Amino acid sequence: MILTLNGQPYDTAASTVAQLLEEKGIAADGTAVAVAEQVVPRSQWQDTPLTEGADVEILTAVQGG
Repeated sequence: MILTLNGQPYDTAASTVAQLLEEKGIAADGTAVAVAEQVVPRSQWQDTPLTEGADVEILTAVQGG
């Protein structure tokens, strides 16, 4: 399916937020996810489905100085 990931079209086989993060190799620590402009709590990543055309934003904290 094709969804929008961080503003860009992205073709994925993932059907949940958790699967998408695994597919992208993104660790849960320091990561926030929003689907359709709604923040998805980490406790719900396994149960939050992705659908064709979904708008997904993945943000990761980066340490720096």
